[in-house]
Amino acid sequence: MRFPRAAGVLLHPTSFPGRYGIGDLGHEAYHFVDFLAASKQSLWQILPLGPTGYADSPYQCFSAFAGNALLISPDKLIEAGYLPETAVSHIPSFPTHTVD
Repeated sequence: MRFPRAAGVLLHPTSFPGRYGIGDLGHEAYHFVDFLAASKQSLWQILPLGPTGYADSPYQCFSAFAGNALLISPDKLIEAGYLPETAVSHIPSFPTHTVD
């Protein structure tokens, strides 16, 4: 069986910039997909998306079937009317160049 050649990028959604401490599947993810399309990339490879264990490794998920609630975009929930804007009015300042 022959597979056609393809190019892509490995990037976990938590690596996107975001004001909530880690990246999520919000606006930055949409911009990234637009970038992939514009640069003729055909694959976006991601690490497992499950809720992580105590070491926060994507390979130590508690479930192979569950999604990680931390990847839900609060901004998208606000836009859809599922979350009031006041729910994110007291977000602490997170470092912009490092993540622990």
